Amino acid sequence: MISYARKNPEQQPDVTPPPADDHIAPAPRVSVQAFCETMETAAAVQSAAEDRRLGKAHLKIQMGGMAAAVEAYHTAPTPNVIILETEGRGDILAGLDHLATVCDSGTRVVVIGNVNDVTLYRELVRRGVSDYVIGPVDTLDVVRSICGLFSALEAKAVGRIIAIVGAKGGVGASTIAHNLAWAIARDVGLDSVVADLDLAFGTAGLDYNQDPAQGIANAVFSPDRVDTAFIDRLLSKCTDHLSLLASPATLEQVYDFGADAFDSIFDALRMTTPCIVLDIPHQWSAWTKRALVGADDILIVAEPDLANLRNTKNMLTMLTASRPNDRTPLYCLNQVGLPKRPEINASEFAKAVESPPIAAIPFDSQLFGSAANNGQMIAEIAARHRTTEMFLQIAQRLTGRGGTKKLRSSFLSPLIKKLRTK
Repeated sequence: MISYARKNPEQQPDVTPPPADDHIAPAPRVSVQAFCETMETAAAVQSAAEDRRLGKAHLKIQMGGMAAAVEAYHTAPTPNVIILETEGRGDILAGLDHLATVCDSGTRVVVIGNVNDVTLYRELVRRGVSDYVIGPVDTLDVVRSICGLFSALEAKAVGRIIAIVGAKGGVGASTIAHNLAWAIARDVGLDSVVADLDLAFGTAGLDYNQDPAQGIANAVFSPDRVDTAFIDRLLSKCTDHLSLLASPATLEQVYDFGADAFDSIFDALRMTTPCIVLDIPHQWSAWTKRALVGADDILIVAEPDLANLRNTKNMLTMLTASRPNDRTPLYCLNQVGLPKRPEINASEFAKAVESPPIAAIPFDSQLFGSAANNGQMIAEIAARHRTTEMFLQIAQRLTGRGGTKKLRSSFLSPLIKKLRTK
C-alpha cells in the first residue's frame, strides 16, 4: 500500500463547481511532478505552474502518464506531490499498486481521470491517494488541488491578503486601508491585521492612536527570527478583532529591501489571521510589485484626475496580466468633489480604464480631518454617515462576505410600496 497522506475513506468526491469567490491559499515550497497523457492536461499544468499561488513550488511536467511515473521512480526519489493522469479505470488501480513499490513514504498523489464513480474514488482513497480530479481539468483545478493538499492536511488557518495601494501619492490610500480594516474586523467579523509597509512615513499608528515600541521593522530586519510567535509579539491590539503591525515612521535608516523581504512576514500572518490588510506605499520596486501580485485581492485608490487615470489603467493592466487566474483588481475613487478642482467624472474614468469603480468616496475635509487628528476611524465619529456605509460595502466586496446592507427605510416606505402596487 502506498503511504501517502490520506483523506477520510468515507469522503466522497465533490462534483459541485467552486464558487466564483473560491479562496485558494498558496502552496508552500514543495516539489511537484506531473505525468500527463494528453497535451491539454499538460498545458493546464504548465499554466498552473505560472500561477502566483504556486510561486514557491517547483513543478516539472512529463508525458507518459502512470507508466512513465513508475519508470521514473525506479531510479529517482519521489517529489512531495505526484500528479498522474490516467484514462482507464483498471489502469488506475493496477498502476497505483505498481507505483507503491517505488514510491517514497509521505508523497502525496493527485490522480486525474475521466471516470466519475464513487466506488472507484473509495478504492483510490483506500490506496492512499490524496485527491482525485475528474478531467478535463483547467488551470484552477490544478492550482486548487495542489494548494488544497497543504492547507487542508496541515489544518492551519490560511488568511486572505488584501493589498491597498494608491494610484498616485497623496490620494488617501492609507486612510482608506485603515478604515476598511476597521470595517472588516468590526462589521464583517473577521479577525484582521493591518500591516503598515511604509516604514519611513507610515500613518497607521497615528490613525489608530497607537504608539507601539515594536512593529514590522523588527521583523523585516530579523528574517531568521520570524515565526508566528515572534509576529504575535510585535502586534499592537487596536480592538478585540483588529491588530496593527506598525511602521517605525522614522528616518534613522534607509529602507531598501529585496523582492522577498516581506515573504516570511506574510506567511506567518497567513497562518494565524483570517484577513491581512497591506497598506502599500506609492512606490514601484521589486517588493511592492511582489506584494501586490501575491495578494488575494487588490484595491487601487485613485483621485479623479488625468495622472491617476493613467496610473490606474497601467496598474490594472499589469496586475490583471500577472494574475490571470485571480479575481480582477478593483479600484475606487477618493476625494470626489473637491471644490474648484476640475475632475474627470466617474463614468468617463470608468470608460477609459474599461471597468467601473466600486465606490466614489466624496471629499469631506471636516470629517476626514477630524478623524485623522483624533486618531479615530470614520465609523467612530460618524457611524451613520454615507462614507461609513461605503467602507462597509467595499469591505464586504473585498472579503466576499455577505451582501451590502440595505439602506434604512423611512416610516413612509410601506405606504409608498402599497401605492406603487395599485
